[in-house]
Formats: sequence, structure tokens, C-alpha cells
Amino acid sequence: MLYIVSTPIGNLKDITFRAIETLKSVDLIAAEDTRHTRILCQHYEIPTPLTSYFEHNQVSKGAYIIEKLKEGKNVALVTDAGTPGISDPGYQLIQSAKQNNIPMTVIPGATALIAALSYSGLPTDKFVFEGFLPVKPQARRKRLEKFLQEERTVIFYESPYRVLKTLNDIAEVLGDPVVVCARELTKKFEEIKEGRASELVKDFEKTAPRGEFVLLLNLKILRV
Repeated sequence: MLYIVSTPIGNLKDITFRAIETLKSVDLIAAEDTRHTRILCQHYEIPTPLTSYFEHNQVSKGAYIIEKLKEGKNVALVTDAGTPGISDPGYQLIQSAKQNNIPMTVIPGATALIAALSYSGLPTDKFVFEGFLPVKPQARRKRLEKFLQEERTVIFYESPYRVLKTLNDIAEVLGDPVVVCARELTKKFEEIKEGRASELVKDFEKTAPRGEFVLLLNLKILRV
């Protein structure tokens, strides 16, 4: 069986008893970054062998993992942080398992986009998750234009290296809306900022942005 196991997005205590039990009981853990997952395994004394499964080896390693599953092995799929398949290559392995009639189950848990959404105070009845915006400026702005008439809360992931550029584009393309900016959720330096996109740019120009970001906005909600 393939177990889709959610792991903490920061604080190592944010993991379920069932997830720990599963990681201890399977024959193999397929991890996006084995170095990262090994920290979790050492913390909870999980002796299960690890194998890497990430974007650049998903074809060859995916075939290897499927073969192990066909042999009757149990495999747990984890990502660096949060729920597998959300903005990571895990969905490819899940899709392949379905195609090969491999039984699966999910062990739910933390997801950064849901944590940020509940924290934001923005409407949660309808929302859209965009993942990461394109790296190239023209493509990024073109993607943002599609949200000009969006009534739902929109959620983006962004890296600290591009967050200033993304906020500038949001200000120019979407009319400088209020943005909720969540970074380092559940970690020591967790921070939530809210303000016009242009104001957030000025803040981050004073202090260089660090950590992984979740950006949220709702063009139908006026916030100060």
C-alpha cells in the first residue's frame, strides 16, 4: 500500500500519532529531501529506510517505488513540509500508483495554505489556491491578470527570493490590494503582516524577507 503521509510544516510537534505509527511500520519512506525528513525520523526514533523522490528523479525513482509496491512492500510518501501532492511532485507518484492499481490511503495533517487561510481572517467559504506564480515577469503578470474579476480568496506560495517582485506585480496588476503575508508558519519566527501590496514591499525593503511565504488576498474585501 502507498501511504500519503502529512508531516509538519515547521514545528515538529504538529504531526499525528497515526502518521508516526505509519512511518514506523512501512518498509520504505519516499521523501522529497531525505536530509530534511531524516531530522523528523531521528526526532521520533523512526528507523525506516529513506529514499529520495523529487522533481528531477521522479521518473526513474517513481518506477522503482512502484516496483517495490508491486512486490508487496508498504511505502510512505512524504514531502519536505505539509501534505504530499500540494505543489510538489508527489502527485505524479500518486497518479502512477492509481494507474497500477496500487491501494492507497491518506494520513491527513498540516498544510501551509490552510493554516494561512484560517489565520488570515479572509473569507474561507470559497477560495482558490494558485501555488507558485511563474518565475518570468511577463508570465507572472499575465497570470495575475486572470484574477482581476476573481471573487474568491486567492492564495499563493512564494519564495523569499521573489516575494518582492511578486508583491510589486500584485500592486501594479491588481490595483494595489490588501495582502495578508504569512511566513515561517508554526516556526520560531512566524510572522503575519497585512497591508497594501506596495506597503509590504517597503517593509521588506527595510528588512530582507526570509523563509517561505503564503500570500493571500480577496479583491472583494476592503481592509485597512
